[in-house]
Amino acid sequence: MNNAAQPLDRATAAEYATWFKALADPTRIQIVSLLARCGTPMNVGEIVAAVDVGQSTVSAHLKVLAEVRFVLFEHRGPATYYRINEACVECFPTAADIVMGRPVPAQPDPVPAAQPEGARQ
Repeated sequence: MNNAAQPLDRATAAEYATWFKALADPTRIQIVSLLARCGTPMNVGEIVAAVDVGQSTVSAHLKVLAEVRFVLFEHRGPATYYRINEACVECFPTAADIVMGRPVPAQPDPVPAAQPEGARQ
């Protein structure tokens, strides 16, 4: 039997399962989508207004999303601001490919840093 036919190791499978479980709710999908599209941190009140769900429900969903690191948060005075975790968003499609046994998608080459004028390459 070749390695391609083997399942993921248990630790990786468990980690990915928590990611998929965190997204297994329409409100959490809305919150992730909102934060990813907004691009700037939002407080709970702003998120509540956008997804039209109660504050306690949004807070509970944000806790789940923060536990798997899909969202990051910071305290600013009495308010907490949430933002999308870009690193997690970039890993998620790769995780889905790995689970399905597909080749890992090629990552784009980093943009080269600008060379100072007169610098030799």
